[in-house]
Amino acid sequence: MKNNRNNSLDPISISNWRWSYFLDQTINKFSIFQPRSYPIMNDFLARESFFGSSSNPKKVILETWALKTKKIRQARCACLQAGEITSVMNLVISPFNNYDLPFFGADFVTLPNGHLIALDLQPALKDDIVHTQYFLGKLKFIHANWQSKLPSGGDIPLEARQYFSPAFLWSRIPLGAEGDKVISQIIKPAFDDYLNFFFDLVANAKNISSDRSLTLLNGQKKYMRYRAEKDPARGMLRGFFGNAWTERYINNILFDLQ
Repeated sequence: MKNNRNNSLDPISISNWRWSYFLDQTINKFSIFQPRSYPIMNDFLARESFFGSSSNPKKVILETWALKTKKIRQARCACLQAGEITSVMNLVISPFNNYDLPFFGADFVTLPNGHLIALDLQPALKDDIVHTQYFLGKLKFIHANWQSKLPSGGDIPLEARQYFSPAFLWSRIPLGAEGDKVISQIIKPAFDDYLNFFFDLVANAKNISSDRSLTLLNGQKKYMRYRAEKDPARGMLRGFFGNAWTERYINNILFDLQ
């Protein structure tokens, strides 16, 4: 494909991408933090493929937006659209380890049987009170307000629970007009609440000691290794773009702090 995106800060160009509101809100919030482009090779900035029958092929487009700031090592969003079948936003904001900050994660996925909604501020050190006590109280309040208005997403695998906060917003939403209403009236303001709270934490974050930074870095690396090893999108990406490209994308772009 002809790639019109020259760096990771160039706008996403996917037509009618379902989740554009959420990335736009993120970009707007970052605007006051003097964002710079995050280095991403052209092969990962934009990629397309085709699936389905040879008589009726469907196009799939994947574009990657990313930046960095003084306190954020990497904020990146994988944006995918596969016809009317699948639409994905996988957004992770990773702070530098010299600030005692959680990750911000939003994974919104449209599949043929519904929308999956996952939203959280994920601690790098879940059992470390110093790392969690300053944000979990308010985050639980935000979570309780919105999760009560949503259907549950179901059980979380036991192995995965250590990487989510107690304020993990998790839901399965039907397709069609009912789901569109839930996204507009509940998911959008819930996302805004989580995002605004995260940026309040970033604005107020102070440098921590070198020993504390090393402890936090180890927790961040463990989180990233888990995400890379267990990425549920791996099978879908392999089907669209092949195994070799997918492994490079997951390990070198999406979860690159190894």
